[in-house]
Amino acid sequence: MTEPTAHRPDDESGSTVCVFAVCPASAAPVLSGVAGHTGGGPVRLLTAGPLAVVAQDVPAADFAPETLPERLGDPAELERCARDHHAVITAVARTAPVVPFPLATLYLSDERAVAAVAERARDFVRVLDRLRHRAEWGVKVTAAPGAPAPAAPEPAAPADGRAYLARVRGRQQEREERQEVAWRTAERVYAAVRRTAVAARRLRPQDPVLGGGGPRQLLNAALLLDHHRAAELRELAGSLAADPAIARHARIEVTGPWVPYSFARLDQCDEEERADAVL
Repeated sequence: MTEPTAHRPDDESGSTVCVFAVCPASAAPVLSGVAGHTGGGPVRLLTAGPLAVVAQDVPAADFAPETLPERLGDPAELERCARDHHAVITAVARTAPVVPFPLATLYLSDERAVAAVAERARDFVRVLDRLRHRAEWGVKVTAAPGAPAPAAPEPAAPADGRAYLARVRGRQQEREERQEVAWRTAERVYAAVRRTAVAARRLRPQDPVLGGGGPRQLLNAALLLDHHRAAELRELAGSLAADPAIARHARIEVTGPWVPYSFARLDQCDEEERADAVL
């Protein structure tokens, strides 16, 4: 995503311009049924040379610097705003490549929004060309549920302290070896699936607590995939998941297709993405 400078509206009794995304003007979608943010005007397109800027007039008072942080500090309000924002971007992505903007990117006027995009038009065009006919897919690998043999009950007072410590060290070493095998298994999966993609990125593993507990996530990867290779990715993931050497240690989940948020930043150069894909 890009991060253009947000501008404070001069007249907080009126409206300000919220920008959602940029797409090619030649592939700009019809947005008549897209709602945008509650209380705002129609979602519309602004022309910036070869680009179309997806924008909406929103109440300045609701998006003012004095009120917006408090609004977005409310989890329910943040979720609602994020869903509205994402719904617009998803609607555009159905028919055109898209570079999403961060939530609540604001400008004083249409002219300022267009000028900010036009200033980096070449970068936008380069990224949009790269995203054309492609989508983001996720590959997640989690540790397989363990099924260790029941441990023998420990004596209340081991007769031999050295033997007891040796057993403790042995169990610790066994756990570490299982963890190492699980990580190597996740790396094997990543090495295989990234060969189907134009680019691949490792994302921060998801916290099991946020997902209601469960196995630890070993890999959280994003793939930029040509549309025609989606079936190939699913088939490959299914084959890997059925491999007994993998299934003993890991579970594989494929998600998508998604808007390619992970690959739509203007400050990401192609060389960096290719380097990540071959590491």
